[in-house]
Amino acid sequence: MSDTVRDAAPASDDAVLQRLSTLDRFLPVWIGVAMVAGLLLGRWVTGLDDALAAVEVGSVSLPIAIGLLVMMYPVLAKVRYNELGHVTSDRRMLGTSILLNWVLGPALMFALAWLMLPDLPEYRTGLIIVGLARCIAMVLIWNDLACGDREAAAILVAINAVFQILAFALLGYFYLQVLPGWLGLEQAALNVSMWDIAKSVLIFLGIPLLAGYLTRTFGERAKGREWYETTFLPRIGPTALYGLLFTIVLLFALQGDTITNQPLDVARIALPLLAYFALMWGGSMLLTKALGFDYQRATAVSMTAAGNNFELAIAVAIGVFGVTSGQALAGVVGPLIEVPVLVGLVYVSLWARRFFPDHVNQGANR
Repeated sequence: MSDTVRDAAPASDDAVLQRLSTLDRFLPVWIGVAMVAGLLLGRWVTGLDDALAAVEVGSVSLPIAIGLLVMMYPVLAKVRYNELGHVTSDRRMLGTSILLNWVLGPALMFALAWLMLPDLPEYRTGLIIVGLARCIAMVLIWNDLACGDREAAAILVAINAVFQILAFALLGYFYLQVLPGWLGLEQAALNVSMWDIAKSVLIFLGIPLLAGYLTRTFGERAKGREWYETTFLPRIGPTALYGLLFTIVLLFALQGDTITNQPLDVARIALPLLAYFALMWGGSMLLTKALGFDYQRATAVSMTAAGNNFELAIAVAIGVFGVTSGQALAGVVGPLIEVPVLVGLVYVSLWARRFFPDHVNQGANR
């Protein structure tokens, strides 16, 4: 989304949508085209899976890794890093995000997986792993499109990254072995090292974060903030969405056969995911509104709570259970459902701005 849209105080919610660029306004259409193109590539191009998997970065296909990095860099280049102190001082926002991401989110996915997939243990385990992998990448795109607070999103993503390294394996043990044992349910094992998780975080968050920070620091130093935000950022802004569309094409291409040959299984996995995204986003928006958050920070918290780190979830599922496992399929279906749903939630967020009385004045200092 261009900074012209973000920086002007919006007169109305309809006006916000009308001022979006053509790329932004028709994003659901482009994503639909990317999904179809990916499915067709996966079905028609022989050996594409092997070619894409020939080189991997952190257990993720190199082309997909490149797409993710290209997608995240422009968003992180927009962050005003010298203003992060205002975010870190908001302990109520940070505490709310930690509660939503690391207590309620995993618990909700555990409950939905067992309620909706009691007869499919592999898919159930895969969904629980998805619930444990909190978002550190694509959420920055959704937050930016929904006019959320960039600095808040950057801090919340960084917190998720730290918790992910420290808590992922421990929570996996709790939700797959300890809690099912207490409830008399079937147990599963999850053996994943802290280093594997840290490596994924360093690649998919560390690289674009460092690039974004250095770009803003040296760009402002050389040309000033006005040039950086009114000339440079609009030039690189569309790159984020190009990276997103490129990544979607490849994700669907890798699973084209699976999606078309096992549509019922995909549908079974999709149902708890749809419920999860809707409940996490809707519940987070209601909670932050009740706590008196402004629209921008409410959106940053809600988008962060609703998204998941599919790169990590897929890598863990493949590494522990194998590339052809049901757990891996559940991990792959995660982003295939998350992408269109959260695109829809971007538009719902923009509509929901009217329920935040302060939204008319937001953006004036951005």
